[in-house]
Amino acid sequence: MELDSRPSGQTARTVSKRLRRLANSKRAKASAWFFKTGPGEYGEGDVFLGISVPQTRREAKRFRRLPLTEIRELLHSPLHEERLLALLVLVHRYERGDERERGKIFRFYVANARRVNNWDLVDLSAPAIVGEHLANRSRALLRQFARSSNLWERRIAVVATFAFIRRGELAPTFEIARRFLGDRHDLIHKATGWALREAGKRDAAALRRFLRRDSARMPRTALRYAIERFPQEERRRWLARPSSRTP
Repeated sequence: MELDSRPSGQTARTVSKRLRRLANSKRAKASAWFFKTGPGEYGEGDVFLGISVPQTRREAKRFRRLPLTEIRELLHSPLHEERLLALLVLVHRYERGDERERGKIFRFYVANARRVNNWDLVDLSAPAIVGEHLANRSRALLRQFARSSNLWERRIAVVATFAFIRRGELAPTFEIARRFLGDRHDLIHKATGWALREAGKRDAAALRRFLRRDSARMPRTALRYAIERFPQEERRRWLARPSSRTP
């Protein structure tokens, strides 16, 4: 079936009605705090219904035949769970699509990347769509996103490399991590350190080589995440190394 066809009941409006019936005001308040939605915070303006990720996943399965026109409408919703459901449907479609459909979904995702605008949205979708699509293709898009002024595009750049790490290809992670040594945002520091830690699970020696060259310039948070699985005494040694990073 064509991705842009409109099966009965598979509309953004129907999704919205379903999700509103699952809303939980207490959970919504906690989520708004956890995802930093206050003025000047990274999630400023994000609105939560208070629906858990497992619940949203179940609803995404129900709406797995949503056409892209309806998914685009959900991605432009101010409601976090509507955007999350849209992305989970895209992941489902990508995983089960043929080459033509995967290309279509990838291009759609990239065109709407700035609507993937909180860290959980990036983390639940970027490896499965961007990373998987670029696994055997040029990585120029990741370099472009790594240079972006948009926080979420930069996070997509590093988180997408998890798809490469799973294949044992670590060089793209180290390249992107090196590009982020001077990044100012804590969410990039955390994602970079997380990616380096996962690369280290595959090849601890390669991670140590990266750290010997670049740990002095790494943000402290990224370094702590990267060495999380090292023995305690080794972690102390890495953290005791002098930093050349400008505050």
